[in-house]
This record gives sequence, C-alpha cells and structure tokens, in this order.
Amino acid sequence: QVQLVESGGGLVQPGGSLRLSCAASGSIFRVYTMGWYRQAPGKQPELVAAITNTGITNYADDVKGRFAISRDYAKNTVYLQMNSLKPEDTAVYSCNADVQTRGSRNDYWGQGTQVTVSS
Repeated sequence: QVQLVESGGGLVQPGGSLRLSCAASGSIFRVYTMGWYRQAPGKQPELVAAITNTGITNYADDVKGRFAISRDYAKNTVYLQMNSLKPEDTAVYSCNADVQTRGSRNDYWGQGTQVTVSS
C-alpha cells in the first residue's frame, strides 16, 4: 500500500507565500510523475503543476512565474513553492503520484490541504 501525506497549507495574505510538501511512502518500487491539483468551491479540479521522474515540469497557465514545483527523488517527496498568492488561488490542494509497486502501477492521492488567500 502507498500513502501520500501532505503538509504546508494555511491562511496567507495576498502577495504572500506558502510551501506545500507531499511525501509518498509504503511499498514503492518507483515513483513516476508527481503533481499538485486544486479544487476551488464550485469548480472542477484542475492541474496546478507536475514533475516527471526525469525532472520535466508542467504548469497551469495562471500559476506560471509564481509557483515552482520541485522534487526530492531520494525521499519520494514533491514540493510546491507558491509565491505572489492571489485570492483566486484559494482551494484545496491535493497531491497525486503515479507509483509502481511490486504488483501494479496506480495513481495515488493525498488527503488534501486547504490554502486560503485572504486579507
């Protein structure tokens, strides 16, 4: 079994910064792409950023230049540094990982962490 544990959400003022972390643990053979999604109230979930196991990154257009995704491959951990936060960034942020275990390859999700940008 694989678990994803997130941390780092909270309340921040517009223009502020937050750093999210997500650590994958369990019976892991290899972790492929890791990413962050978010869902705001009344909206569909959307991809925020992703990073492959070779370091290729992908960002949603509205976070380019403000957010940075990175990864510690040894720790199976992905980070999302969020700068210049805006009220429209308010959402539940969830970590996703494409994981190969001994028997299969599946997508796994974290429990989600709330990010609120408000003055």
